[in-house]
Amino acid sequence: MRYVTPRHGLQLEKVLDMSLQFISSTEHSNAPDGLALANDADALAVAFDNVQRIDLHFPKFTDGRAFSQAFILRRRGFTGDIRAHGDVLIDQLVQMQRSGFSSVVLRDDQNVEHGKKLLSHYKSFYQGDAIHPQPHFAKEAA
Repeated sequence: MRYVTPRHGLQLEKVLDMSLQFISSTEHSNAPDGLALANDADALAVAFDNVQRIDLHFPKFTDGRAFSQAFILRRRGFTGDIRAHGDVLIDQLVQMQRSGFSSVVLRDDQNVEHGKKLLSHYKSFYQGDAIHPQPHFAKEAA
């Protein structure tokens, strides 16, 4: 197993606003192409210099490989847009945000307003995440 530690000196929380942006399927299909990363691609090997957006596809809502890819890309220092699309449900939004996604294209039968409401349920988390790797207790001790 390979571990990815945050790039030395990188403070993503100062660079990124991690509120999720909701993109319609029409807006997504009309947008300039991002770098589409296949589910089985190694996120550690991706060259992302001059890339503004990386698209990660969820072929089924039960396929979580894109969560790992997003997390690894953030830990490697990617500061552009990481977009989730495919079979994306509102139940996945909190985990997407904590894994490093910055925009989502919900499945057509999902309610955007309900998704936004779900994101507001938790103001903070005890564990660290892709952007804030330090756990809550360590922040208070600092």
